[in-house]
Amino acid sequence: MQPGINLDWEKLRLFDVVADAGSFTEAARRLHMSQPALSRQIAALEESLGAKLFHRHARGLAMTHEGEQLRSATSDMHERIDRAAQAIDASRDRPTGAIRLTTTVSFGSTWLARQLGDFLDLYPDISVHLMLTDADLDLAKREADVAIRFHRPFQSELMQRPLANIRHYLVASPDYLARHGEPRTIADLEQHRLIAYGDAAPDYLKGINWILELGHEGHPRPAALTINNSHGVLQAVESGAGIAALPSYLIRSSGRVQVVLPQVEGPVFRTFFTYPSELRRSLRIAALRDFLVDRMTSQALDM
Repeated sequence: MQPGINLDWEKLRLFDVVADAGSFTEAARRLHMSQPALSRQIAALEESLGAKLFHRHARGLAMTHEGEQLRSATSDMHERIDRAAQAIDASRDRPTGAIRLTTTVSFGSTWLARQLGDFLDLYPDISVHLMLTDADLDLAKREADVAIRFHRPFQSELMQRPLANIRHYLVASPDYLARHGEPRTIADLEQHRLIAYGDAAPDYLKGINWILELGHEGHPRPAALTINNSHGVLQAVESGAGIAALPSYLIRSSGRVQVVLPQVEGPVFRTFFTYPSELRRSLRIAALRDFLVDRMTSQALDM
């Protein structure tokens, strides 16, 4: 095929029927069109390709080498289209296909990852690709299909379904408390090693370092250790490095830390299941949304 040639899909379809029929007469009958009209379409295709596709003889047609090459391509094309059509037809009745789901590293690698096996059991024809990052992937640009966000979507055109609120508490390991004592008042935090998220927190997570400002006037308390990932903060707390503010789902999943100053509750982060409006009729997206609405409750996430 010469560079710059755009093949006409309709002519390729007609060519495929002619190649299968072995004659223009039979192909025209199958296509419910006149033989001269069909011959003109094939001649136009040959002209655009700059190659003959059929040898004409008294008993019908025989494909040239170029014709056989094109037939191999069109056969593969039709098979792939048929498979796609069958998949689309099947998806009308049951959820099927792939979902690219994005959320924060700490939430996705702990609580959410533990739930997805149950989701796959319910919907074996769906595959999930979990994409973990504390930055917001752009759903409008299809960097992901859906997101669990810890803030209301900034883009008004995105669909959103509220999920459970995420609460934060102050925690430490039993080992740390045995060595340093347990704070009884907010003022006691001045005498303890504090662990914070770090300076690189996204805008929507700015309130995550409330432990540094709690009951404190002037500049925030200094942190002895900063880690720019909540799951990393949990590991440090479990090892006895200090006291930190952590979301309830991490505390619950750990089992190795305990809440201190239980009367003090930090900021509440609202969560949303978010996706582009063009996916609002997708059965697989609806299946995941409904699963998370049912599974992601305050009772399942809180202490």
